[in-house]
Amino acid sequence: MGLRRNARRGATLVEFAIVAPLTFLLVIGLLVGGLGILHTQQLAMLARESSRWASVHGTEYAAATGKTAATPQDIYDHAIKPYAVGLDSSHLTYSVTWNTSNSPAHSETVDGKSVRVSNTVTVQVNYNWIPEAYLGGINLSSSSTSVMSY
Repeated sequence: MGLRRNARRGATLVEFAIVAPLTFLLVIGLLVGGLGILHTQQLAMLARESSRWASVHGTEYAAATGKTAATPQDIYDHAIKPYAVGLDSSHLTYSVTWNTSNSPAHSETVDGKSVRVSNTVTVQVNYNWIPEAYLGGINLSSSSTSVMSY
C-alpha cells in the first residue's frame, strides 16, 4: 500500500510540471494584454483631450484673452504631457493639423455665395510600446478631430 501512494505522488508532480508553466504563461499573457489595452485607451484619451483643448484655444481665444493661439507645442505641453502618466515620453510622438487655420471658421464661395465653414483640428498621438514581456515594439496610434469653437 505504501508503494502505491508514492507512485501517485510522482504522477501529481508530473501533472503539476505540465500545468503550472501553462497557467503561468496564461496569467502573464493576460496581464501584458491588459496593459496593452490600457495604453491604447490612454492614447485615445490623449488624442480626444488634446484635440478638444486645441479647439478652444484658437484665434478667437487669443483675441479675447490677449494670449497667443495654440501651437502644436502648446497642445503637447498643456493637453498631452500632463496626462501621459505611465507612458515613456521618449516613445511618444504627436502631430497637430488644422484643416485651414486655427480660427473657428473660414469663408468659402459655393454657387456664387459666401458660406461660413467651420475649421477643424486633428491631433494624432503615436506610442511605440515595448511590452513588459519583451515581445518587440508595438506601434499604437490614435487620432481625434474636433471642430474649432473658440
